[in-house]
Parts: sequence; C-alpha cells; structure tokens
Amino acid sequence: MQHSSAYVLILEDDADVACAAELLLRRRYERVSVLNNPVGLDAMLAEALPDLVLLDFNFAPGRIDGAEGLAVIDRLRQLPRPPAIIAMTAYADVPLAVDALKRGATDFITKPWDNARLVAAIDQALAQRTPQLASASQSMSAALMGDSNAMQAVKSMIASVAPTEANVMILGENGVGKELVARAIHEGSHRAAHTMLAVDMGALPESTFESELFGHRKGSFTDARSDRAGRFQAAKSGSLFLDEIGNMPLGAQAKLLTALERRQVTPLGADRPEAIDVRIISATNLHEASLFNPAVFRSDLLFRLNTIVIRVPPLRERREDIPVLLAHYLQLYQQQYHKPALALAPGVLASLCEAHWPGNVRALRHACERAVILTTATEYCLNDFGLEMQSEVSNATTHAELSDGKDQDSFKLDALERETIVAAMAKVDGNISHAAKLLGVSRAALYRKLERYGI
Repeated sequence: MQHSSAYVLILEDDADVACAAELLLRRRYERVSVLNNPVGLDAMLAEALPDLVLLDFNFAPGRIDGAEGLAVIDRLRQLPRPPAIIAMTAYADVPLAVDALKRGATDFITKPWDNARLVAAIDQALAQRTPQLASASQSMSAALMGDSNAMQAVKSMIASVAPTEANVMILGENGVGKELVARAIHEGSHRAAHTMLAVDMGALPESTFESELFGHRKGSFTDARSDRAGRFQAAKSGSLFLDEIGNMPLGAQAKLLTALERRQVTPLGADRPEAIDVRIISATNLHEASLFNPAVFRSDLLFRLNTIVIRVPPLRERREDIPVLLAHYLQLYQQQYHKPALALAPGVLASLCEAHWPGNVRALRHACERAVILTTATEYCLNDFGLEMQSEVSNATTHAELSDGKDQDSFKLDALERETIVAAMAKVDGNISHAAKLLGVSRAALYRKLERYGI
C-alpha cells in the first residue's frame, strides 16, 4: 500500500494547480481534499485533521511575501497532532521555503513539480511523521530492491561512498531510480540531519541560473524586491542534488564550475562572495560517452563532479530482480486499492521478465498498478500489464512519426486522442510538462485527459 489510510489536504488558490495535484494524489491516498483559501481552514480542521498539508504561500491578490502561508504553518504546528507540511513554491521563493522549514514544514517542492518527486516527498514526510505509514518509503526504495550482481554492486558503492565527502555522479536511463540512489547516499552521510535539495538543472533558464543557484540582492534586477538566498545557501550543511546535469547549457556549466572550484558563490548584486558548505550529488540520463564530448559537457566540470561514478543498471540488465519487484508492487497496489491477492497466469512471469521495459522500474511499477486496477479475472493475464498496448504505442509512434521535426498539431486529432496522449507520454518518458507542451494543452487539461482515459 502506498498510504491507503492517509488524508492529504491541498491548500492552493490556483484552481489548475490544485486540480492537477488532486488528480495525481487521489489515486494514491484514501482521502484528498482541496481548500482554495485558508479562511476555511479552521472549519475543515474541525471535521478531520489531515496527515499532510500541501501548502501554497500566497492567497490574497497581489500578495507575494508568503506571510499567509507562514501563518498557516504556525497554525498547523499548534494542533495537538500536527500534520506533515510540504510547501509549494516557485524557484524564486526558495528562501521563503527555507523559512517555512525553520517554522516546522517537513519539506518543499518547486512548481511545476515532477510527479514522482512530489509523491516521493509526500511518502517520505508521512513515513517520518507516522511509523505505521513507513510502507511508503519502502515503496520508493523498491527501485533499489534486488539481489542481482548489478544491484549488489550499486548498493556496495552506496555504502562505501555515502560516509565520505566525495562528489558523486549517478548515471542511468530514465526510471532506474537515480534520485533514490542520491537520497540513499545523503541518508548514509554525516549530513543526513540536514536538507537534501534537488534541482532540475535542465529546467533552469540560463538567464536566471545565477539567481536561482547563487541568490541575489535587492535591486540587482527589475524583479529583485528583496534579498534571496540561492540553492547553494539553502542546502547549507546538507546535500545538493543536481539532476539532469547533462542538459545544462555550456554557459551555465562555466558558472557552476567556478562555484565548485572556489567553494563560494557571489549572489547577483553582491560585492563579496559567500562560502558554501554542501555536498554535490549529480545525475544524468545521457550516455556516458556524450559527457566526454566538449560540445556537450565541459571536461573540467565533469572531473569536478565525477570523483565517484555510480552506474545504475537498466531493468533489462537485471532481469533476475523482476520477480521480486513484481511481487512487491502487486502487493503494494492490491492493498492500496483493496483488491484481492491474485496469482500470475502461466507464462506471464516469463513474458514480463523477457520484456524490454524501456521505462525501467518506473514502467514496471505503473504496469503493476494497471494490472491491479483493470483485471477482472481470477489471475493476472499478460494483457492486464499493458505490454501489448506498449507494442501498439511503439507502432503508433512510428506511424505518427513522433520526431523533433513533426508538426505538433497532429497530436490534437480528436479521433486518435487517447493513442496520441499515450504516444506523447512515451516519447517524453512520462514527463507531464513536456507531454503537455508537445500536445499543445495545459498541464491541468492533460491531467484531466489522463484521468478520463485511465492512462
């Protein structure tokens, strides 16, 4: 089960954002409520106390100081059984999120969020708050389950590297669990009592790169209304996880290299540098050979980041772990959806072990969830896991010519809407923001279509 008994409250005034979060979370948690204004919070708390609150900072029109959200944190922390609190913030509000952490928030996530990261943050917050709910963190660490030689090597590397201060680069395809490896390294280090902040480096615009990572001073640019700490300062004494490091433009790579070499950053508009105290863990899904191409990645930065390299194997290279992963995720979703435990039909396990699994453990987990939800038989059949659908998607992708040069208007054909959405999601490895952009719809609209079609 992921948290079948958990009650999650979303306190967010943006209807689209609240809708997207609700559609994502209500399939994973027993009860999910939405409140658009803290004015109604007391009445809602009188009915039932949430296990976790997903909290925005500003509600009144024109407010940007975050005072309303901080006041809500203070109110929630006074409850006899305070809920876990995860603050939702834009990149520019990172210092505000740090203030929220000091007031008692458990964690914060940046908008737009990555679904897997949001769920992971919620699972971890719930597990820390209530030991009985620790199955969530177990479900997240399931990606690292297995006794294959490949996984034993990864676990051995984590155990050896975690207690050190060495920079670590994690390599692997989408869905193999690179962030979970990063968190395992952080939790095994002497910095575990402090924050591990994750930054999607590929999503940071180069124009705001320095402000987001290094901070800025009031008046240093048009919208700099106050001093802001950057991610390096916010992660002080902890770990900074630089995800998708291979997608950084070369100009941003040079700025990052300077910070790492000097162990200090200079906020925009400041006249003196600030020392930094963070451990750097990075990750990329780029092929390792691409990192040695100077047109893609600076060699001097690479050598700063890859003191230790951990290569997380794709699922097809550790097929002997598939049975234990299947058993784990099937049990997880059977409990979550209150479904009976069923056996696999003859030949199904062999077929699942032989499948290519281009989305790796993430794809296998989604296939197990699909099987538990859709099966109507007394045992799981191969069709329940959607493997034939994956093949059809592959063919649809070929026929639709989902290449970088394809006219994106073709994704909007109503007659092929479901197939098009599935194909688009496959092309971007399940990234909601990229899929929405590819399809020409908003994130909220795509969430509603995913819900409608059961994707």
